[in-house]
Amino acid sequence: MTDVLKALEQRSSTRGYTEEGLTKEELDCLIRAGLQAPTAANRQEVHITVVSGENPILREIEEEKNKKAGIADSPHNFYYEAPTVLFLSAEEGFFWGRLDAGIAVENIALAAQGLGLGSLIIGCIRDALSGDKKNYFAEALKLPEGYAFEVAIAVGHKAVEKEPHTYSMEKNVTSL
Repeated sequence: MTDVLKALEQRSSTRGYTEEGLTKEELDCLIRAGLQAPTAANRQEVHITVVSGENPILREIEEEKNKKAGIADSPHNFYYEAPTVLFLSAEEGFFWGRLDAGIAVENIALAAQGLGLGSLIIGCIRDALSGDKKNYFAEALKLPEGYAFEVAIAVGHKAVEKEPHTYSMEKNVTSL
């Protein structure tokens, strides 16, 4: 079995990380994996913003997420205390930007698995980052002009293990 197929088979969402940060080599590998993803018409419009898990902007995003959802603080923040969160944005209004960012984030998740790291793909902050504080967060995250948040991914060394999800070929696949 190839390394990619093994990573696909073994990957699961990680919701608990050690305090150990990523090395420069690990981070560079993850970024390269995201940037190597295919994009519509080879537009290469996906942008990655790297944020340390200690950056106060993450707490602000968490508070806005909770406010938008009408919930009180939860025991974990949206990135489960990961040491690094990557925010992927794309050209606002480009029809394929969200899909392109989704492909890039999956590349990052698979690269993280291949490096023995955990990851959690994050969409639950979309309302917070596209609401009335959209411009504030775009500036704080240094998104390029004309870009909008699409998806994020938390990455770090696993503090917990979780079995990959199960699926049903009969239920989820139709052959014609």
